[in-house]
Amino acid sequence: MTTKPPHPWFDIADDVRDALAHGEPVVALESTIITHGMPFPDNVSTARAVEAAVREAGAVPATIAVVDGRIKVGLDDATLERIGAAKDVVKASRRDLAVIAARRGTAGTTVASTMLIAARAGIAIFATGGIGGVHRGAETTFDVSADLEELGNTPVAVVCAGAKSILDIPKTLEYLETRGVPVLGYRTDAFPAFFSRDSGSPVDARFDDPAAIAAVIAAQRSLGLHAGILIANPVPEADALPGDEIERTIAAAVAEAAQRGIGGKELTPFLLARINALTGGSSLRTNIALILDNARLAAEIARALAALTA
Repeated sequence: MTTKPPHPWFDIADDVRDALAHGEPVVALESTIITHGMPFPDNVSTARAVEAAVREAGAVPATIAVVDGRIKVGLDDATLERIGAAKDVVKASRRDLAVIAARRGTAGTTVASTMLIAARAGIAIFATGGIGGVHRGAETTFDVSADLEELGNTPVAVVCAGAKSILDIPKTLEYLETRGVPVLGYRTDAFPAFFSRDSGSPVDARFDDPAAIAAVIAAQRSLGLHAGILIANPVPEADALPGDEIERTIAAAVAEAAQRGIGGKELTPFLLARINALTGGSSLRTNIALILDNARLAAEIARALAALTA
């Protein structure tokens, strides 16, 4: 794949630009896991470890964020540290990008905005922890993540550990089906639930090696299908939390959020923080393990895709 012409709001790191120009594998990484998903300094050490995992698997990492109004595709170490330690960094989905850029603000990018930026930069593969989706009680709140719309609109393959288990997973999968997004399981027939390996819902198709998934991505492009592809990679078995235990913890955190009137873009960070506290830190360890595993798989798929399109 060749890189697209420079965008006036974009700063693409030299190593990312060079890799794209030469058809080498690149993996996009989001930054809300740094700015809103984990406490400092775990967030920064995890981000560095994720980038290292991508490099070790033979691809170039491109962590994406908005910094002083500039859309950064690839962060240097000082900038990564800065956004990880700062207290005033906001969370940017697609709808927020223009406002934050015009105000010269700094933001972590969600799955939706990272997908959009990756596509504009010419990056085909993106690794994250878990996607957003249809929230519990959405039939009254209409709280549905923009991640699902972006997956329906933007041709980027997203490697994740399923949808965050704070969500209504069956409704999330139904929404993805309506938007024409294939949900592929990597060495699994079951759609994972982020902290646990099996949500009780199936994937659309199972694949047992990265090259086979790369072939699906290439076919999707060739057919002119403009939706994304969701690649569900269950958390490693040794790091998974028991499904019934985490479900009780999530229910308690959701009830607390409702009691305190917390919703919108503040809901997910609140729930993740409460779940971490209620599990005595176990959920954070699981979160770190699954994002590292997703980064490695994304790099392997990116390498296979680069070989297919060379």
